[in-house]
Amino acid sequence: MYNPKSHKAEEFIDDGEILETLEYAHKNRNNAELIDKILEKARLKKGLTHREAAVLLDCEIEEKNKELFELAMEIKQEYYGNRIVLFAPLYLSNYCVNGCIYCPYHHQNKHIPRKKLTQEEIRNEVIALQDMGHKRLAIEAGEDPVNNPVEYILDSINTIYSVKHKNGAIRRVNVNIAATSVENYRKLHEAGIGTYVLFQETYNKASYEKLHPTGPKHNYAYHTEAMDRAMEAGIDDVSLGVLFGLESYRYEFTGLMMHAEHLEAAFGVGPHAISVPRIKKADDIDPSAFDNGIDDDTFAKIVACIRIATPYTGMIISTRESQECRKRLLSLGISQMSGGSKTSVGGYFKPMPDTENSSQFDISDKRPLDDVIKWLMELGYLPSFCTACYRAGRTGERFMEVCKDRQIHNFCHPNAIITLKEYLEDYASAETKAIGEKFIKHEMEILESGEAIKTAVEKDLVKIEAGERDFRF
Repeated sequence: MYNPKSHKAEEFIDDGEILETLEYAHKNRNNAELIDKILEKARLKKGLTHREAAVLLDCEIEEKNKELFELAMEIKQEYYGNRIVLFAPLYLSNYCVNGCIYCPYHHQNKHIPRKKLTQEEIRNEVIALQDMGHKRLAIEAGEDPVNNPVEYILDSINTIYSVKHKNGAIRRVNVNIAATSVENYRKLHEAGIGTYVLFQETYNKASYEKLHPTGPKHNYAYHTEAMDRAMEAGIDDVSLGVLFGLESYRYEFTGLMMHAEHLEAAFGVGPHAISVPRIKKADDIDPSAFDNGIDDDTFAKIVACIRIATPYTGMIISTRESQECRKRLLSLGISQMSGGSKTSVGGYFKPMPDTENSSQFDISDKRPLDDVIKWLMELGYLPSFCTACYRAGRTGERFMEVCKDRQIHNFCHPNAIITLKEYLEDYASAETKAIGEKFIKHEMEILESGEAIKTAVEKDLVKIEAGERDFRF
């Protein structure tokens, strides 16, 4: 039944193909000759099939695993350099009709405070986020056709884009809401969203149906085929992800790679980004109740293998993970991270009392955004608030062409420098600004985009110091 070009979920995510792949990978986990061939192909930096990637994930040969990690770092640097794009989640509503047993927003949870932001409250949240320095948001909402209809989401997007506070502006709104219709995806596209984000949670259909016993999310096919409908509606930047810990990580990894292959085969455009969340403690959720948890070493290898198999895709890590874990994964493949995040409905504008805590999950990295910015620069990473590709129309196939040709540096590096300069002028602490000015000087010295662009960046930096904003290539 396996057919990556099919638009039927059980054909492009075929359980039989996954099980055969896992068996093949297990059988060849110590096959040095085969692993060498796969690594040789991977060094071309054009990606791997799901079966090849599964063999690398299962590899038990220490020296080959060392090569694997080194290659992941090399690919990350060549495609994405030292830039790390920053964003924040904005939870609009935790009303939900689904019964997902891993999420505290499930409708059976009667003690978690339910809240839905008004447009005025959204405006206040956006001002607070702008005052932190954020330019890119990912909006989140539970699935509830009464409380959270698509019209509410559209109104919220319009509100977010309309807020201009001091020098602040949200320039890109990514949307993480439940699977919906082509018509609704078209409305989201027309509203100017950036990336559509939807986590599969698990690709194992039997597990999926048990984990989603009630509500519209119970429909495995409708959920899994959501990206096809989004693409059909004109949203060409989509972001995949699973919730590691719900099912065998090998199964999930293979399904994730097959989904990426399907998007390439069916639409000519792979996922714009892949997220790698692990299940964490939440209101009435105990991660130990799920027996598929993964340790940090396995997690790092998953990230490395995703980077090798899909070198073109952005990779996202959230504040679910600790500072130390996030640091380790930066060099292996991560290109985007959240900072200064709140996972409750509201909370940026006014801190929530414990009695009103509506967090979807516990945050491990609780540092303010300014601390994260300073930390990244001290590690040698260039914090970026860039939204230029989306606003210049470099999305979908256009973005992938530039990225796969490894030319994205020509745009992203100068844009990252410019947006960091904006942050330093408008929001940074004195210590962070001092570090940042030295960092920008160093980045300008190694800028490889050509003398014309370098000269233009230098002029833009002077204009930013004079009070002008929003320059991009």
